[in-house]
Amino acid sequence: MPIPTSNPKLTDSKLPKDQLGSIQRQLSVHVLCEGEIEGFPSATGNKGSAEYNRTLEKDIFLNGTQILQQSSPSSAPDNKKNFQDVKTEVRFGTSDQPKIKGFKDTETEFSVGNKLFSGVSISRTINNTVDRIRVTLQVDSLQRFKDDGDVVGTSVRHKIKIIQANGTSKTPIDNTIKGKTPNAYTRDYIINIPDSYVYPLTLEVTRITADSTDPKKQNNSKWIQYTEIQDKADRFPNTAHVAIRVDAEQFPQTPNVMFRIRGRKIKIPHNATVRADGSLSFSGVFNGSLNSTRVYCNDPAWVLYDLLTEERFGFGDHITESMLDKFAFYSASVYNSELILDNEGRNPAPRFSCNAVIQNQIDSYKLIGELCSTMRATAFYAAGTITLTQDRPTDPSYLFTYANVTEAGFNYQNQSKSIKYTVVNVQFFDMNNQEFDYETVEDEIYPPDKYGFVVKNIKAFAITSRTQAQRLGRWFLYTQANEGEIVNFTTTIEAGTLVRVGAVIKIADPVRSGERRGGRIKAATASTITVDDFSSATDLTSSNNAKLSVILPDGSVDQRPVNGDIINGVIQLGGDPLPQVPNSGSIWVLENDSVETQTFRVISVTEVQALTYQITAVFHDNGKYDFVEKDEPLEDKSITTLTELKDPPSNLNVEERIVVVNNRAVSKIFITWNQVDGVNEYRVQYRFEDGNFVNTTVTRTSFEILNSTAGLYEIRVFSLSAIRRPSNVAAETNFQAQGKTAKPANVQNLRMEPVNEKLIRLRWDQSTEPDVTHGGFCRIRHSPKADGTAVFENATDIDKLSGNSTQVVVPYIEGEYLIRFEDDTGNLSAASSSILLDLPDALGSLLVDTRREENDTPKFQGTKTNVVRDDSLSCLKLTDPSANATGEYEFKDILDLGGVFSVDLKRHLFTEGYYPNDLFDSRTALIDTWDDFDGSEANNVNAELLVATTTSAPSGTNYADSDFSGKTFNTFVNGTYKARGLKFKLKISTTDIAQNIQVKELGYTATFQRRSEQGSARSVDSNDNPAPKDITFDKPFFTGATGLTVTPNSIKPSIGITATDNITTGDFFQVTNITSTGFRVTFKDSSSAVIDRNFNFSVVGFGKGA
Repeated sequence: MPIPTSNPKLTDSKLPKDQLGSIQRQLSVHVLCEGEIEGFPSATGNKGSAEYNRTLEKDIFLNGTQILQQSSPSSAPDNKKNFQDVKTEVRFGTSDQPKIKGFKDTETEFSVGNKLFSGVSISRTINNTVDRIRVTLQVDSLQRFKDDGDVVGTSVRHKIKIIQANGTSKTPIDNTIKGKTPNAYTRDYIINIPDSYVYPLTLEVTRITADSTDPKKQNNSKWIQYTEIQDKADRFPNTAHVAIRVDAEQFPQTPNVMFRIRGRKIKIPHNATVRADGSLSFSGVFNGSLNSTRVYCNDPAWVLYDLLTEERFGFGDHITESMLDKFAFYSASVYNSELILDNEGRNPAPRFSCNAVIQNQIDSYKLIGELCSTMRATAFYAAGTITLTQDRPTDPSYLFTYANVTEAGFNYQNQSKSIKYTVVNVQFFDMNNQEFDYETVEDEIYPPDKYGFVVKNIKAFAITSRTQAQRLGRWFLYTQANEGEIVNFTTTIEAGTLVRVGAVIKIADPVRSGERRGGRIKAATASTITVDDFSSATDLTSSNNAKLSVILPDGSVDQRPVNGDIINGVIQLGGDPLPQVPNSGSIWVLENDSVETQTFRVISVTEVQALTYQITAVFHDNGKYDFVEKDEPLEDKSITTLTELKDPPSNLNVEERIVVVNNRAVSKIFITWNQVDGVNEYRVQYRFEDGNFVNTTVTRTSFEILNSTAGLYEIRVFSLSAIRRPSNVAAETNFQAQGKTAKPANVQNLRMEPVNEKLIRLRWDQSTEPDVTHGGFCRIRHSPKADGTAVFENATDIDKLSGNSTQVVVPYIEGEYLIRFEDDTGNLSAASSSILLDLPDALGSLLVDTRREENDTPKFQGTKTNVVRDDSLSCLKLTDPSANATGEYEFKDILDLGGVFSVDLKRHLFTEGYYPNDLFDSRTALIDTWDDFDGSEANNVNAELLVATTTSAPSGTNYADSDFSGKTFNTFVNGTYKARGLKFKLKISTTDIAQNIQVKELGYTATFQRRSEQGSARSVDSNDNPAPKDITFDKPFFTGATGLTVTPNSIKPSIGITATDNITTGDFFQVTNITSTGFRVTFKDSSSAVIDRNFNFSVVGFGKGA
């Protein structure tokens, strides 16, 4: 169906000419916008002109392809079109726009049915106003028979004329139907009737072709009917729309249609001019009024303004223009339309543009939020007005210190998310490709190649610029990384009623900055400020570019440089005088390059009580705008003295001591230094023998290294600031530690006191070293040498006492007692302390046996286990300490006393510890090169003499090993033993496989002490008749035994008899039958007759039998 234009054609240009055929077309209408639009950006010429109507087709895309090529000149022919037989007609959304014809509403058919004859016109009258007339003609057949029988086509020509009531006529149809058909063929002719035609109209049809008289030629025609067509009357006022007609041959399916337009016309400020890109430029001062003439503009501020005030499709039925803060919208618009370069310094474009198609129903608050998001703004209602706050460079509008917040102070929270995105994909609509595209932005603070690719996808609303999408991505990443800190505080009504959402505020927090640099004004002029406190609690400084900010009476903030020194709290201001004199009690804040105030952007203000307000703000840095738009680095602000680097500690001192920890001696290194002013923490670093440094933070001026080891320690101590930044340099020293390798001090003040004839007590001073008194030992050894030449390693252990001991009871034996301290790691005192005992021979004792194993030939003939006789060294030693560290040697003979007696035994043992591989003969180097002549001391060897006893008689003639089965060997100490049989064994050992022991002398001596018995008796028998008297000793006496020095019965007790009755002359007594158990005494008179007498007896002998 045809679509008329401003210069409409009365017929279709693509009707089949001189041929038989048919055409199908599709007509569609597309709504562009509610309200009037500016038009099409590619169109040239005056709107409504043929040039404009033609060139606007550059901005209409069918299935992604322009109808008219972009490069087509304004006057180019239609062959520059990408699609032929496509017609368009546009309405721009005015209130009085005409309708688009071609959308039929009613059709009225009128039958004619007359045959057409050449030269004879048939006419009909059209009285009704119509938009189009459809004339239907028909040929019964169209063919010609040739003489040869062939059938070919033929033709017939018609004209259709329109005659107006005023006599004006026009022939829109002069058409020939040409072809071949044996059947009836019908053709419709559609004639567009302009609105200017004068009714009634006369419709006239004339056959031009001569009537056929030849039966072989068939071309009769008739006028079947005509139809009056009236289009719909809808003009769709205030709705911009486009009608498009396409040929079904080119588009079997309905094409996807897209339009590039300069959209809805809106109100803009009176001092604004629209640029070619839809942004605004401004001149002069804004007076609060908007132009009544609407223009196209894509500035998000005025797009939002239009939405809020539009009654037709927006919120205008609830919101009037008087309710909007035009100045806030204007400020946002100025920022939005500022031209900025891309990151490569090219292609200036407005900062924010809004290019959106809102075609679906959407929640109103969500839509307002999305429109605000295109310009980083927030709309809110306050004091009866809807206003905008925008995140743009803004000077601080209020000051907060501890002087105008509650005692709770400032509460900081970090709202950082657990997920840190490192890559942002921003989706935007690419106008060139007519599809959504993505701009990928990588984080510069948390680069993905270091922190991993954590991707966030963002749908950008109303953004069609790649650079704007890029800035949005950078803004998201910046906000994520830097605007996580939130501050909350409660303030007074004076501040709470002045501060608005979006305002930038300064906070001088002494807790965070480490300095009090804010308070209330005591007195003021336009050039001087007297502060409330100038004591040492307040840091008043005029150095490092100091600046003073104050709140003026109108609630605004002004700042001036500090001029000269601050004396008695009076601050002289530089520059111009303040525009107003601050009120007494108003707020002041001092800052300089060393300590700057922090800025925050207010996100909520809530009244919590009648006179207090809760304010929440997010961290704000004015440098973020250049960071996002110009890729300029963010500057670090110095907001606290707590971050200042401190001086390193002085007078670093290190010493090592052995101390007791949990009842255990440990080695400690004690590190101390002098306190540094303003420092509460120190970082101690130390390492041992070029290892890795160990780091520890302490709050005191000392540090201890527990369980120190012998070697070199490198020690460094840093001072830490309040945020734990270390001083530039450290106090350093190197310390050579001994650990627990140092030998204990020698035993002091060793002395002896007798206990009895067999025991003595040794006393000494307690060790002063913890590693001896806790876990160490006092080692007592004995050597039989009494000439002062005994050495500790050649003596044998007597006892090993706890290290805190000061005395011990030992046998009273001849030789030298030696004592050393041993610490808990086995280190012995450097030298022994000793006492010599040179005893006189005991009187009145009987030596019954002396045994020396080394005197046998060959030496040491007893039973050996893991020990061997070394004839080259004339000793007994361990066979192989590395294989067996202990060994035993059983004496060749078992001592048999012949009866059970109490015998005194005294051991004889002489040993020497040595290093088998450090013998004199094994050294091959020159003697002058020896580090030591005597060799190292072999202190880790020991020899212990053991004895097992039995009171049983031997199972055979002599004792065998089986007679001691089950008998326990005990340590042989000098003393008295009660036994008949005694078996001796030596146990030797080493705790160091490099050391061995030489047993040079081994044996014992056995003696009986002299003793006596006394008693009285009467020489009568059981019937009281005189008789010899047998006396039995209380305890048997030793009279000798086989195998001993004293042979059997070689020594008998001495008997003394004293008669207690009167003895007459010639009386005498005889002592006979003396044995180990008793004797017989017989009293006789002079005639040798046995007589009865009372007598006393005394017996003196050796040994005390059982």
